[in-house]
Amino acid sequence: MEFDATRTDMKRRMDGALEVLHREFAGLRTGRASANLLEHLMVDAYGQKMPITQVGTVGVPEPRLLTVQVWDRALISHVEKAIRESNLGLNPQSDGQLVRVPIPPLTEDRRKEITKIASRYNEEAKVAIRNVRRHGLDELKRLEKEGKISQDDGKKLTKEVQDMTDQYVNKLDDAFAHKEKDILQV
Repeated sequence: MEFDATRTDMKRRMDGALEVLHREFAGLRTGRASANLLEHLMVDAYGQKMPITQVGTVGVPEPRLLTVQVWDRALISHVEKAIRESNLGLNPQSDGQLVRVPIPPLTEDRRKEITKIASRYNEEAKVAIRNVRRHGLDELKRLEKEGKISQDDGKKLTKEVQDMTDQYVNKLDDAFAHKEKDILQV
């Protein structure tokens, strides 16, 4: 059928929006230590920006402690600086080639602030899903106008596009509800 390639592309793009949301959520701090918290950080190393995972190993030895085993001793101060300037509210301390990052308990205000950030990420993902839907509906209109599909097929496929959109919006909302519960849990 004419619309199959577009349907496949829409599903791929909606999956991408969901994946981006999960990555964004992984970088949001909850009360517990998680290696994902530091994965998105970029470190000035060797004259360029590099992901922290390319200059050291991030570990979680305790529920409220992260460690970064830096491979090159010369980069320890750069790793500390990247963590300090990340707006995560963390204060790293170096110990030889190991950078310790204690995770302080979150205040109620900070929890609410992080929840608002998560909500914003969720809305951005919904906008991306709706843009994919709009693209799919435009493609359906074009196919119908060119006579490649009938009006009845157009209506069936329009409903299919809307159902797919609703399904992905529900997945986004479920992910947000789970993250919100995780953030607000004391």
